[in-house]
Amino acid sequence: MGVPKYRRSRREKRNHRAHWLRPTRVAVSECPRCHEPKLPHRVCPHCGHYRGLEILDVAEEEE
Repeated sequence: MGVPKYRRSRREKRNHRAHWLRPTRVAVSECPRCHEPKLPHRVCPHCGHYRGLEILDVAEEEE
């Protein structure tokens, strides 16, 4: 079993965990149809299209 031979100091422990809770960047791409930002490899929430096909029927809000 991997057991540490020596105790880590507070500074070493905190430096080791410094990147643990750092938020990761989310890749955002542009929808080729409506040019709104969307997550890659996902259906566009604005127009409902994915790779040129209409997947979701997004109703236009009429005011």
